[in-house]
Order: sequence, then C-alpha cells, then structure tokens
Amino acid sequence: MNVRKIVHVDMDAFYASVEQRDDPNLRGKPVVVAWRGKRSVVCAASYEARRFGVRSAMAATHAERLCPDAIFVPPDFTRYKAASQAAREIFLRHTDLIEPLSLDEAYLDVTENKTGLATATRVASAIRKQIFEELNLTASAGVAPNKFLAKIASDWRKPNGLFVIQPADVETFLIPLPVGRIPGVGKVMESKLGELGVHTVGDLRERELGVLQAIFGRYGTRLHGLARGVDENPVRPNRPTQSVSAEDTFERDVLLAETEPMIRRLAEKAWAAACKEPRTARTVVLKLKTKEFTILTRSLTPEMPPSSAEELTKIALSLCERVNLGRYQRFRLVGVGLSNFRDAAEDDQSMLF
Repeated sequence: MNVRKIVHVDMDAFYASVEQRDDPNLRGKPVVVAWRGKRSVVCAASYEARRFGVRSAMAATHAERLCPDAIFVPPDFTRYKAASQAAREIFLRHTDLIEPLSLDEAYLDVTENKTGLATATRVASAIRKQIFEELNLTASAGVAPNKFLAKIASDWRKPNGLFVIQPADVETFLIPLPVGRIPGVGKVMESKLGELGVHTVGDLRERELGVLQAIFGRYGTRLHGLARGVDENPVRPNRPTQSVSAEDTFERDVLLAETEPMIRRLAEKAWAAACKEPRTARTVVLKLKTKEFTILTRSLTPEMPPSSAEELTKIALSLCERVNLGRYQRFRLVGVGLSNFRDAAEDDQSMLF
C-alpha cells in the first residue's frame, strides 16, 4: 500500500508575528492582537505574551490582568490575509494538494511533490526556509503518514520547529500520549474519558470499539481508529465553502428589539462575503447568544435564495419573530450567516423533482 506523505504547516503566533514583522518597535515585546474593551477577545498573542498565560480566545480584560505591560494592537485582517496568500503561493511550488484550515495553517499532501525532493521532510524544511527568507515569518511543520498525526507533530516543537513521525514509529509515539493531545478531544471529552480510566492513547487502545461507540456514537469509531494511528481522510484541496457569517458582541446586553441595527449591518457583511463565492447560498441563519451565554439559532431556506443584501436583511429580521424567550430576555451577541451553498447545476437539478 502506498503510504501518504502529509505535511501540516502552522504559522507561529501568526497575527502577532505579522504585527511584529511590520513594526520593529513591537519585536521582543508582549503583543496582544485584540480590540480593547470589556467584550473583546484575544485574536492572537506573541510568545512573549504567552509566557504570562495569555492565549487566543481569552477575554481581553483577562489578558490585560495577566500581562499589564502587553501592547494591544487592533487586528488588521487585510494584512494577515495577504501574508497567508503569500505562504500559500510558497506551498503551491511544492504541491497542488493543499487544504487550508484557516489563515495560519494548512495540510499538504506531498506524496508526490513538484520539486523532486526525495522526502517529505526535505519538502517541509524547504517550505519553512522559504517562508522565513521571503516573508520574514516562522512556521512549524509536522510530517507524518496522515493528517491526524501531522497535526500533532506540527505542535511538537513549536515555535519554529519541525517534527517527523515515521510510519514505523507511529505506535511507539502514540501510546504514551495524553488523550487530550488528540485533535477534537477537548476538556469535556477528556474528562469523560478520564472517568472511564482512559488517560493516555495506550489506555484508549484497550477499549473495545463497541464500548466507545455506545458512549460516544460516531466519534467513538473515530477515536478507536485514531488511537491506532489510522486516519484515511485525504487532503481536500479547494474544499467548497459550507457557510459564511458575520457576528458581533454588544458593548452591553440588549433586548431583541434593539438588535435590528446590528442585524442590518451584519447582513451587509455576510452578503459581501457570500458574493465572493462561486456558488449560491440557499439558507439564511440568525445566531443569538443570551446574556447567560446560551446560543440559539434560527434558519430559513426560502423557495428562492436571497438575491440581494436587502433580501437577506429582511429574512434575517423575520427570523427574530421565531425567538420566544420573553420580551425582557437580553442578548450579548448576534450573528447573520448564509449556508447550504449550491452551484447552478445543483439548483437546476433540484427544480426537476
């Protein structure tokens, strides 16, 4: 059987690193990419800030308490996207099989590469070298026989590191790993596994498939495979967009009746993003988060997809009527999205039945 050669490239502290690259005054200092304010969250933190415990998705106010000397920089996604595209152009020199996960990370299948390099390790080394020399940024990379292992490997020697898991070493590498290192196993899942006496991947390997399926459903099947280093998912280049959305958190909790201006603004943003897609979205989604942090969504798939920002706004506002939590319920976040993307041929086929 032909063994795949997968590289997972993960840019180091990407947004913060771009800021430090572009402003010499920020280099070597604790940089936090975030808007200031009670409702803001951290988009990225430099490694200097991470030493104080600052992490992505943390409340900006908490980050400020942890690192009082942190320099807060508002995010500039235009520059981050430009840097991401430049990195992608480097990837394309080596392979066309690229699956971006976000602006700062991607899977590459280099089982066959364009540059004639003998091993996947050499390809990963060349990519990291080109990123550093041409973009003045650093990236960590993991090399392995599949996506699951490559992702773990890329985190092994961060920042600015390269780690390789050879096919013959998979079992030896996996068995002592804490189950929390498995992508997708969060704190809740880790706690549930702990209750079963499962703390390492080796422990997980001892659990029968049927037991894992009974407790975790379909994900139990995946856990059983991952514990053995099995991941057949291929690198999927040009993966079609599943949804686009825009959301924002209010400065203060508001009543549903007060969300209209924000919904109108977010609908405009979501429509602008959807217009960049070659396919048409069929479903409109309204997302709300209550002051108690409960998330609820309402969606509608009209007979004809919205054809303008105005139509999208009208549908999104109408979905508010299906929120029945009482007139005094307050909300901290609202979002508007479009999903269920289809191309013209699919729409034509659906009209036949």
